[in-house]
Amino acid sequence: MKIGSDIIKVYKDVHIWIGIVSGLMLFIAFYAGSITMFEKPLERWATPPSTLAAAPSLQQADALVEAVLAEHPKAAARYFISVKPGADQPARVYWQERTQGRRQFKEFGASFDQHGKLQVEQTRKAPVAQLVDTLHQWVGLPFADAISRPIMGAVALAYAVALISGLIVLLPTLTKDMFALRIGKNIKRMWLDAHNALGLFSLPFHLVIALTSVVFAFHDQFYDAQDAAVYPQGIQWGGEQHDAPPVGATVLPATELLRRVQVQLPGFEVYGFGFQQKEGHVEATVTGLDIRHGTRARTYASTHLDPYSGHVDPHDLPGHMDGWNGSVNAFFALHFGSFGGNPVRWLYLLMGLAGAALFYTGNLLWVESRRRKRKGPETPAQKRSGWVLGCLTVGVSMGCVAGISATLAATKWLPALVVDLKAWHTGIYYAVFVAAIAWAFLRGASRGAVELLWASALFTLAIPLSSLAGLGGMGGAWSHAGSWPVDVTALLSVPVMLYIARRTRLRMQHGHTDSIWAQRTAAPVTAA
Repeated sequence: MKIGSDIIKVYKDVHIWIGIVSGLMLFIAFYAGSITMFEKPLERWATPPSTLAAAPSLQQADALVEAVLAEHPKAAARYFISVKPGADQPARVYWQERTQGRRQFKEFGASFDQHGKLQVEQTRKAPVAQLVDTLHQWVGLPFADAISRPIMGAVALAYAVALISGLIVLLPTLTKDMFALRIGKNIKRMWLDAHNALGLFSLPFHLVIALTSVVFAFHDQFYDAQDAAVYPQGIQWGGEQHDAPPVGATVLPATELLRRVQVQLPGFEVYGFGFQQKEGHVEATVTGLDIRHGTRARTYASTHLDPYSGHVDPHDLPGHMDGWNGSVNAFFALHFGSFGGNPVRWLYLLMGLAGAALFYTGNLLWVESRRRKRKGPETPAQKRSGWVLGCLTVGVSMGCVAGISATLAATKWLPALVVDLKAWHTGIYYAVFVAAIAWAFLRGASRGAVELLWASALFTLAIPLSSLAGLGGMGGAWSHAGSWPVDVTALLSVPVMLYIARRTRLRMQHGHTDSIWAQRTAAPVTAA
């Protein structure tokens, strides 16, 4: 395919500069996003053990609800019955109460002790999994949602433009370069082949992620535009009406509700029931998951349930939606990978890591392509712009990896030492992140990359070691039965990081001596 060289140059410039501006934020979004594919297992691994007695059977759930409402009448506003309590939600019954003066809630769980008396504790769900998800959503920015989300949307839109422009640049040599990976002395050629292969073969995935991210960032603006252009009276939310129950009707027991839901929704795994009092009667929802269908939320689907008859209104559930809602649901499911169970989640995790590598290699290419080559006995001074971008690429990328591992490793120790877990987890991440950037500028891109990879491997190794310490109860640490997948995954990541560090060190020692990746630490003095 022939395209004019002037057109190729324009699209190449667009691709390069968009990549330079947004690549580092996208690295954080993709690396953190790959981890969120297993947010629930991570949340279970990170949640401290409960002081409540073991959850009573589902048959006793209704008696437990009565005891809770008698002592905590505020719980009637909204409470939940869990069908399958777990490490992250150990209570059979839990509810939320609004914190005075703040738009936040405290969550409480309840059980019966060995003497049949009510036990209540504030739940201690670990915030670290949510922190990783927030880093993913806000591309690592430490600002409020109102600031970070529009920036994320702009980055995602630019990212979509970069994908299309990169494809246009590659089209003239597509057949020649599609399966090429030329490994040799020409480091720039090798990185370009790797970058092109990653981008081309994952292009559909990246387009889906980019476009869905734009919608997530600007959904309020899209709804406002619909209000103005399509709906003269505005979009009507919450217009569904549910008939009031007959006089004297009572809420069915939880076991009977479960039976009736299972009859109506075969293949739908029920997680729990939510209840709230409204206008003198009780309304309910059922929450669960059918892995045969993608969901709008990452790990669950929810719909209305009549608690008096057990009738399910399935129109909000995947597989039961109309055409428009089904297409919107598919839009969300494609972004979250919330279909097909764990095989798809592992695929999305690997694609997310490949995406992070795509942005990393893009910056390496920019630096290497602008290297002032050695033409005599003296080593030329490199441009400051290349040196700065190299240090930023190493510092931001390795800072993200090391910061997430460090805050995860601290998970098993912090609950016994501090009160505000969210603030501490956030502080640990950003402290390591900023320190990594400073270290990269202090040591240079080459040495900084090797040393920060070692640090990342050490922090990642500390994750399973903290669980191992929890087996003996050291320092208040703990370890849940069944949490080993998180520890094993972290342990397997350590040799990968060490291998990359070794290869980086070899490049530093035996690569081009006129490159910023050569073994030296001094910053160049020439202007950009």
